Parts: sequence; C-alpha cells; structure tokens
Amino acid sequence: MTETHGTPNARTVRVMVVDDHPMWRDAVARDLAQAGFDVVATAGDGPQAVRRAEAVRPDVLVLDLNLPGLPGVEVCKRLVGEGSTLRVLVLSASGEHADVLEAVKSGATGYLVKSASTEELVDAVRRTAAGDAVFTPGLAGLVLGEYRRLAGEAPPPSSNGPAAPQLTERETEVLRLVAKGLSYKQIAERLVISHRTVQNHVQNTLGKLQLHNRVELVRYAIERGLDDD
Repeated sequence: MTETHGTPNARTVRVMVVDDHPMWRDAVARDLAQAGFDVVATAGDGPQAVRRAEAVRPDVLVLDLNLPGLPGVEVCKRLVGEGSTLRVLVLSASGEHADVLEAVKSGATGYLVKSASTEELVDAVRRTAAGDAVFTPGLAGLVLGEYRRLAGEAPPPSSNGPAAPQLTERETEVLRLVAKGLSYKQIAERLVISHRTVQNHVQNTLGKLQLHNRVELVRYAIERGLDDD
C-alpha cells in the first residue's frame, strides 16, 4: 500500500479493517485514515471481528476471507442480516471464482484483490459506502453471469403467489440499469438525475421488495429478465 491524499466527504464514513496479518492490517487502516475515513476499529481473527463490528457498528467492513477462528464468509453471514445497514468489501489475496461467489452469496457487496492500488481501495471503500457493488475488473461479470445461470435454473413464479410489489416507472428503470451492472454514478449520468436520487430510488425499491442489499436486488432483477435489452 502506498500513501494517498485525503479525499472530501470521506470522513463521515466509519470503516473497520479485518485481516490476520498485522502489518497488512495496519497499512490498510493507515491508508484509509489518511484518505479521510474514520477507521473505528481493526480485528485480526473472525470472532474478534464479529464482536468488534457489533460494538462499533461501522458503515463499511473491509474484510479478508482467510481468518483464524472463523472464516471471513461466516463473519459476513453473521453481520449482514435482516435490518443490517453494514456493507462488506472483501479484500482478499484470492481471485478464485469460487471464493468470489461464496463471498457475495454470504452478503458481501464488493470484492477487491490485494494487488489493487491504494487509490483503487480508497475508491472502492467510498463507492461501497455509497451503495455501489464494487469488484476487481473481470469479477463483476462473473457474479452477474452466475446470477443469470441461477435465474435460468429457477422455476417460474407461481401464479397463485402474492402479487409482485408495484414499482414506479423510474424505480423500474433504475432497477434495470442496476441489473446491467452500472454504478450509481453511471446510472445518474444515464438518466440525468443526481447520485442521491439514484440512491433514494434503490432504497425505496429494496424496501418494497423486502431485500437487504444491492446484490440481492441484482439477482431479483436478473431473475425477472430486467437485464435484457
């Protein structure tokens, strides 16, 4: 990790860093603090990560997968549940597809490999805090492809089931672009609306669909073919 300059509007984001290598953990925490984030805690193993995260309630958890005591995916499952506002950005040495998919299915909203630069990490934490799903280049397509595969295998919804929640035309439009893998910034530019308005539409849609995060939202949209042109 290398030093980077402070960034505006980052100080309000509370971040916790979890990694079992003290030098790496301290370097990441230092780089994020220098970038203006509020690093509220660090942890070196899985159980410690769960306890401290529940105590300090960070906005973003920067999480390694290979942890003693409790694997990172289990930490993610325990912390990202119904009603949780925590967003998890995995920062791992592994770029294996199985690890990426397992992390996302456990509730992680982003995945970055440790070969990323400090600038890429800072940008990823900021975007994760804003609600974007952030992945090392090439991995986002993998996740979307897996969701499309699962959607193809899923049985069609029962006609006797409850009616689908009614989304507004704009909410549906935003949902369609989310399913295509666009970031909130890209959606805002495409629709000529503000980044905050995109976030509001996504939050309203999550509430209506009773989903917990953007990853679940992408899967919902793909299952309904909203990613098709």
